[in-house]
Amino acid sequence: MSPVSALAVDAGVPGDAGGWADANVTLLPAPVFGEPLPDDLLRLELSGDQVRLGAERFTPSRAQDAGRLAERVKGRDVLVAVADEDTFLAQASDALAVLRAQAAEVWLQHPDAPVAYRLVLRDEQGFRAWLEEVAPGKLRIIQRADGFELTSSVGKLPGPDRNGPSVPVRGGRQDIATLRRELARLKTRFTTSDDLCIVPSFGTEVVQVARALGGTYVAPEEGLFDTLCLVYPTPRP
Repeated sequence: MSPVSALAVDAGVPGDAGGWADANVTLLPAPVFGEPLPDDLLRLELSGDQVRLGAERFTPSRAQDAGRLAERVKGRDVLVAVADEDTFLAQASDALAVLRAQAAEVWLQHPDAPVAYRLVLRDEQGFRAWLEEVAPGKLRIIQRADGFELTSSVGKLPGPDRNGPSVPVRGGRQDIATLRRELARLKTRFTTSDDLCIVPSFGTEVVQVARALGGTYVAPEEGLFDTLCLVYPTPRP
């Protein structure tokens, strides 16, 4: 039996939709965990396809603005905040590309609590290179509109519906409590896997990515993984 199959048995996940899903319509409480907001970081605010640094505004999809932004963040530790609920990952891809190339460290702030997550940014090519590395686990969260698909080097963790995500949305909301529980169980199977990538669909709101990252922590300042990676869409030329 593969590690993921064994985990499904341990978790009591049935082979088809039904009782397990029906019994979990009500979301369990999920306190927000993460790292305290770091001090002395350059604060960058995303709003649609624009970026604000203090009084300065940039549209990173424009070459001139991308160059100016690169100069401002070069070698700096940057805290990324999101101004609204409707800024999508695809809109932020140009800004994230600049940060990946120029910033020393990148943190993403949670929208609902004073915590943040240090991230390694990877574009699609970088993500493929990471997957090709010879290492156990290669755990990742595929963030979809209908929930979270938890995947490893040996397969997908099955959910209540074998054709659906490992952790479905509940009443239209992310199920962070179940995500946290299942990631903790995956970690017990892949004990030497110290990094995890979150791979949101391109139409995912950035604030929802930040909320999902809270599921990688089991207590304040107690993350399941040493390194968190965010995969963003490669900007169009």
